Amino acid sequence: MRGLLVLLLAATGLITCLPIASQAQEQGAPVGVPPCHSRNQGKAAARRAHRFWDRENDWLFAGVGASRTLDYFSTLNMRRRGRQEIFLTNDAVDNHAAFAAIETSATGLSIGAAYLFHRYGHHKLERWTSIVHLGLATTGAVRNYCLKTAHFAATPGSP
Repeated sequence: MRGLLVLLLAATGLITCLPIASQAQEQGAPVGVPPCHSRNQGKAAARRAHRFWDRENDWLFAGVGASRTLDYFSTLNMRRRGRQEIFLTNDAVDNHAAFAAIETSATGLSIGAAYLFHRYGHHKLERWTSIVHLGLATTGAVRNYCLKTAHFAATPGSP
């Protein structure tokens, strides 16, 4: 649980620091550029902007939710086969309601991070947040299914 907390704090710090730093660099027109050019750049940026809940984001968020659901079931399957969870404690995973809440909050955190990138004009990062999350969660789920079942050796003298 401590590792998850550290990861969430690091992600939150990264999300809050990057957009503010880049926004400070973008204020005002560049030195030596007439105002008419900066106005044209603003119009071009407005054309590139999109609504947050557009079709592409809808599919990406649905993909993140689906991959987290797949991760949920693959982790439970892995635990039933006697394997140990490496990112969370086994107690958190074995409590199905708590583990479902963790998976749901991870999906919400991903959507929230994408919204912050969208809000501050980082539209490529907005999309890539969901793409990377979808890829990592799916890779983890596939890994869980690929692990062999743990067979414990019988100790001498046991029935």
